[in-house]
Amino acid sequence: MQLSIPDSVVQAMRLPEPRKEAELLKELALTLYEQEILSFGKACELAKQDSYEFSQLLGDRKLLRHYSETEMAEDLDYAL
Repeated sequence: MQLSIPDSVVQAMRLPEPRKEAELLKELALTLYEQEILSFGKACELAKQDSYEFSQLLGDRKLLRHYSETEMAEDLDYAL
């Protein structure tokens, strides 16, 4: 899938050209994750960030990480 963003919108972005795509991908990933449309792993992939970087981004935005009891149990099993 490819999204089409009008040139007038891209040009109106107050960012240096090299940062525009990366910033749009991060914003999209954050929004889709916050709305529980994307999982944490897929949001990281979309944002082109590792889990640590994306976790930091969530914290910077004061967004909570979705963490189910099942995920916690799996993490505890793995840790032991």
